[in-house]
Order: sequence, then structure tokens, then C-alpha cells
Amino acid sequence: MKSLVHKSLVVQLQTGEADRFPVLAHLSYDRADPFALTVVFSHDGRVLARWTLDREMVGEGLVRPVGVGDVRLRPESRGLWEELRMEFLGDHRPDGERHRAVVFLWAAAVAAFLRETHAVVRPGEEEVHVDDFLADLMADG
Repeated sequence: MKSLVHKSLVVQLQTGEADRFPVLAHLSYDRADPFALTVVFSHDGRVLARWTLDREMVGEGLVRPVGVGDVRLRPESRGLWEELRMEFLGDHRPDGERHRAVVFLWAAAVAAFLRETHAVVRPGEEEVHVDDFLADLMADG
């Protein structure tokens, strides 16, 4: 039984108001953490950022704006294709604004990745092992 899903995509990192340049996004999903997706952004062999996202939120972001905290997702149309716009907010800068990164992913590729994760753990069938979590928490305390 498959328990891991990986996909690497070339995505567009927006710099400034209009300029974009390509970076790699490595998406991964593990049955052991069924609600989460991990996205690692890299360029020239360097990891730029690593984010853990809610799988359901990513799916919803393909069809409507979601997120009010550090991660905001929404669909965008670029002529012939649809994109998923991901906005990540970081620490505060000295001027009071927050560091921000905007990444655009091809929506069809994200949807295909989500379908693969659904084949591993169907939505609504995720299991949470609360007893194991509490035991780990108590052991660390």
C-alpha cells in the first residue's frame, strides 16, 4: 500500500509587483500525517523555504480564496491556464511591514497531486491517533 506521494514542479516566485522567476517546489504527502502537505521551495540547490500546509485548504484554494493568517491561497487565471496563488507572510521587517513571498503554481498540477494523495487517504477518512500524540507530549514534558 502506497503511503508517500511526491511531486516536483517548476513554479513562479513573484519578486516585486510583476516580475517572476522559476523555482522548484517539492510537494510531499505522508499517510502518517494525513491532514498535511509539505512544500519545499528550492533554487540552485538551496532550500528557500519549507511550509507545512493543510491538505483540505490547498484543495479549497484551487476554487476560492482561503486563509487569513500566514498562508493565503486563491485561484488566479492567466489567459489559457489557471494558477494557484500562494502568499506566505513571514516575520516583521523594521519598517513594520511583514516579509512576504508570493508563489504561483499551475492549478492542474496541484489538483493532480491532490488526487494522488486522496488515493492514499481519502478525504474524511483521515485518522488521528490522539493517545499516541498525548503519550509523546507527556514524554517530552
